Amino acid sequence: MPPGPKRFLFKNIALAKPSGAVLINQDILVEDDRIISISHSKSAEARAATTLSAAAAAAAATARSFQATEIYDGRGKLALPGFYNLHSHVPMTLLRGYGEGLPLKKWLFERVFPFEALLTEEDCYWGSLLGIAEMLASGTVSFSDMYLLTPGIARAVRESGIKANLSHGYSTAPKSKGFSDSKAYEGTRFLIDAARADKSGRLIADAAVHAEYTFGEERFGRQIADFCRREDLRVQIHLSETKDEHEACKVKRGCTPTAFFDSCGLFDTPTIAAHGVWLEDGDLDIFAAKGVSLAHCPVSNLKLASGMAPVQKIIDRGIRVCLGTDGAASNNNLNLLKEANLASLLQKSLTGDPLALGPAKLLELACRNGALAQGRADCGALEEGMKADIIVFDLESPRMQPVYDPLVSVFFAADSRDIVLTMVDGKVLYKNGKFTTIDIVRVMAEAERIRDEKLRRLEGK
Repeated sequence: MPPGPKRFLFKNIALAKPSGAVLINQDILVEDDRIISISHSKSAEARAATTLSAAAAAAAATARSFQATEIYDGRGKLALPGFYNLHSHVPMTLLRGYGEGLPLKKWLFERVFPFEALLTEEDCYWGSLLGIAEMLASGTVSFSDMYLLTPGIARAVRESGIKANLSHGYSTAPKSKGFSDSKAYEGTRFLIDAARADKSGRLIADAAVHAEYTFGEERFGRQIADFCRREDLRVQIHLSETKDEHEACKVKRGCTPTAFFDSCGLFDTPTIAAHGVWLEDGDLDIFAAKGVSLAHCPVSNLKLASGMAPVQKIIDRGIRVCLGTDGAASNNNLNLLKEANLASLLQKSLTGDPLALGPAKLLELACRNGALAQGRADCGALEEGMKADIIVFDLESPRMQPVYDPLVSVFFAADSRDIVLTMVDGKVLYKNGKFTTIDIVRVMAEAERIRDEKLRRLEGK
C-alpha cells in the first residue's frame, strides 16, 4: 500500500492574510506541498474531517492516521508567506566585503570581474549554498539570480530545497556575432533543460541582460528578445542603477536605457528590472504599458551611493514593485527583512508621508509581488490551495515586545534572528537555527578555502 500524503499542522498560530489583516488562533494544514485548509483552531480530528476528501477524512479519523501528521505549536508565533528576493547574485557571498569603498564601475572592473574570472562551477556551488543558507535563515523562500557558471548554482538550489529563477547574465563581447554565440546562450540553454527536468517546479529558467553599458548593438537586443519569446522566458536586467549609466546612454544612444531596450522588443516578454534608481517619467510609461516589474534594492543602492529610487511614485503608477538584496558583495547580506524596513523608511522620508509603504504594503512587496514577478501564481500568500511556503516569527522575542500590531513588529522591530522556521513546498528547511538540507559547517569551511585560494592567485603568490 503506497504511503499517504505527508501532513504538517501549524496549530494555534497567528497568520497574516494578503490584505495585511492578522488572524489569531489559526490552524494551517499543509498536505505535501500545499496549504489545504486554514481555520480557527479546533480539535484536529474534527478539522481534518471537514477539510479532507471523504476517503482521506475517514483515514484521518483514526489515531494512527493523524499521528502521521507533524504538529507545530504555534502559540506566541506569527506565520507569514515566505519572502521573495527578486534580485541577487548569490555566489557573490564569496566576495562579501571584498572591494569596499569603491564606486560601482571601479568596484566592478577592478575587484569583482578579476575575482569572478577565477571562479569555477564548484566554487559557485559552495558560494550559492552559503547564500541560500543565509536566505533561508532570514525568511526567503525563493530568489531571482543573475550570474555565471549556472550549473553550480542550480545544483545548490536542487539540494537545498529552495525555489529560484536562475539566469546567466548576457554581456556582448567586442567581437560577438550575437546572443547564440555567447556563453550566456550556453548557460541559458543549460538552465532551460535543468528547469524542464525539475519536476518540483522549484527551478525556473530566465534569460538575463546584464546592463545597457555592457551591451552592444540593437540587433543583439532583438536576438535575445526573439529567443525569449520562442522559449517562453522571463528576463532579468540591471536598469538605470546609477546616474552616470543613465545619462551616458542618453548621450550614446539618444534615449534612456529603458527606451533602448524597449526599442529592441525586450520588454515584450515579462521582465524584472533591478534598481531603476534614475527612471524618468517616460520610462515609467513604458514600465506600465509593458508590465515590467521593478526589483527595488535599497541597501545596495545606498551603499554604492547610486541614489534612492522613488518607489512610492512608481507604485502610484500601477507598476509592480518587488524587493531584492543584490549580491552580498555590494550589500553585504541577503536579508530581505532589512530591505523591507529600509525601503519603507526611505519612502517616508522622500515623500514626507509617514504612512508611505506601511506594513501591509511591505508584505505585498516582499511576498505576493515577488511570486507573481517570478511567474509563480500559486505562491506568495497564505491561502488555501497555495504552495506551502511559510515562515514563522517568534512574537515572544524581546525585540518584538509588547506586540500591538504583529506586522508592525515584524517590519519595524524584528530582525532575522526572530525567524524560527522556514518551510518551502511543505518541507521545513530551517528550524530554530538548524538547517535540514545544508551542512553549514562544511559550507563555511569551503567558503574560507575559496577566499584564500583566490586571494593568493590575485596577489600572484
